[in-house]
Amino acid sequence: MQFRSILAPLRLRPRSSSSVAISVAGSAVVLALAAVLQPACAQTGNDDVMLQMKQAFQRGDKGRLTALLPQARGSALEPWAAYWELKARLQEASPLEVQDFLTRYAGTYQEDRLRNDWLLVLGQRRDWDGVAGMHPSYRMGDDAQVRCYAILSSLARTGAPTQEQADLVRKSWLAQRDADDGCLTAADRMISARLMSPNDAWKKARLSIEANRPQAARNAVNLVAPDAVPLFDELNASAPKFLIGRAFVAAKSRKELVVLALIKTAIADPEMAAAQLDSKWGPMLSPEERNWLWGAIGRQAASKLSPLANSYFANVTKNSDLSDDMLGWKVRAALRNAQWKDVQIAVNAMSEEAQLDPTWVYWKARALTALGGEQNKAQASMLYNTIAGTRGFYELLALEELGQRAAVPTRPSPLTPEEKAAARANPALNRALYAIATGLRPEGTREWNYATNLHDKGGMDDRALLAAADLACQREVWDRCINTSERTKGVIDVDQRFPMPFHDTVIRKSQEIGLDPAYVYGLIRQESRFIMDARSGVGASGLMQVMPATAKWTANKIGMAGFTPGQLNDRDTNITIGTNYLKLALDDFSGSMALAAAAYNAGPGRPRSWRNGPTMDAAIWAENVPFTETRDYVKKVLANTTNYAALLTGQPQSLKARLGIIGPRDERVPEPVKDLP
Repeated sequence: MQFRSILAPLRLRPRSSSSVAISVAGSAVVLALAAVLQPACAQTGNDDVMLQMKQAFQRGDKGRLTALLPQARGSALEPWAAYWELKARLQEASPLEVQDFLTRYAGTYQEDRLRNDWLLVLGQRRDWDGVAGMHPSYRMGDDAQVRCYAILSSLARTGAPTQEQADLVRKSWLAQRDADDGCLTAADRMISARLMSPNDAWKKARLSIEANRPQAARNAVNLVAPDAVPLFDELNASAPKFLIGRAFVAAKSRKELVVLALIKTAIADPEMAAAQLDSKWGPMLSPEERNWLWGAIGRQAASKLSPLANSYFANVTKNSDLSDDMLGWKVRAALRNAQWKDVQIAVNAMSEEAQLDPTWVYWKARALTALGGEQNKAQASMLYNTIAGTRGFYELLALEELGQRAAVPTRPSPLTPEEKAAARANPALNRALYAIATGLRPEGTREWNYATNLHDKGGMDDRALLAAADLACQREVWDRCINTSERTKGVIDVDQRFPMPFHDTVIRKSQEIGLDPAYVYGLIRQESRFIMDARSGVGASGLMQVMPATAKWTANKIGMAGFTPGQLNDRDTNITIGTNYLKLALDDFSGSMALAAAAYNAGPGRPRSWRNGPTMDAAIWAENVPFTETRDYVKKVLANTTNYAALLTGQPQSLKARLGIIGPRDERVPEPVKDLP
């Protein structure tokens, strides 16, 4: 068939495997460079073919892919074309076809991507010899299900699982959100070998119910209690109905089902779940089950900013019974009420990994400072020092706690011509940039990330990352420039991390309406990473990711006659609309950058509600934003703003000064703009 004729390895005299890899990589360099060096306006027929093939791949049109594949021969993106064609029919492909592909595209992202896909097929087929033969060559190593299949392959040879393998299976399985075959099967083996407990399966069921993944929960229940699956189906259909009619029957043999039903109830109505647990079900559950449920109820209440959250968490008798997510919400609820001892206790109960997160390092240090005493103060200072810097929100706050302000970091030594040349000669980086330029941004982004993060164990070193980021900056692919530079550990190139494209336009438009240009840059960096044609899943467009309805309202508000949504694709218009809307939101929230950023991301109605309650440090308010996306967004925009201000002014800057305090709206202040979209 056509695939074999195009992709069959060349029949040359035998060479070592290393020389073959070098030859393939070298050819790819020439191919990629030739394509990248084409004039930007030259859209070849191959580019059109690639776009057609992507569409066919998304439709699952195998015939169309096979028909188009010969036309992709010689394209810089040929590995993508071949990958899509083979991936679409991988279940029917022969091992020889797979091996032909891996040989022809050795060293590429597509080779390892297909290896990942084929390992999943082999695992599903229980071809443990095949998994064992291929897994050692798997470079990415980031697929949890493949890890579990590799362990099962090892067990097929040795027959004797180890505790180390069981621990890896447990960690991988509990971390997965969706139902899968590999880790579920591996967990079954480990439970049968008594290296994992049936309680691990029930914990998996709890986590899956909390994540609204009922099939994954059902699979976990079926693993250890197949007789309970019909009752599980009833509780999943209606937890309140189950608790009224069937739970007492279930509790006699499977009280774990009552726990799942109460978790499901707590998600919808934490107060009802609390009442049920307190009055009816608590006495028949174990202390660990009660603690988990109070943690789940407390988390839901805290995420609704309910003043009852702290009282729910107070019923927990052992904090280590809670998940890190529950403990995080316990910290947030305690922060809202300045219960610093509870903040310290909750952070101390987190896993070692979670305690290293700058978020919890900072709040533990703040708690120790608030609790007083020289020993606590010294420990707090030590904690601040472990994270202080300009890398993020809490790093900047820690810096200020140590009496310093954000300044422009010392730039690394300039890249050498050799370092720049190595990045320019990297075939994966070139192919990624070319894919992005031809409209295949997701594919280009994945290949770029693979080249910088996964192709070599541990990823590129700092100097190689700086060179790769520089290449992306020079091509004005700003998202790869920023994200790649952010990966450096020992140095910070602030010009790469905080670039300022469209400098004159942004500065002028901001200053015309009295808006801080650093705030605008901080928001654009988070919204679109300066991608001109960025478009969100909900229809927001351009640099400042403005929704059409919001743009129309803003245009009317500022007297922009004849505006049409299509104008959002124009850079200057997008910046004009976006900056004016941001200024209107900022004025609406009395100059609070945190509230205005939240309004820009989630709409103004939500932050108007979220500000009700006690008056607090805006950092505490930001950490309590109920939506994960908006919470991260607000913190990143404010951190970006502080760093951009240092760059623009050349003076040290304060994040705390930009945060201020947040509380209910002052009744003496005029009513907000009710129609602000």
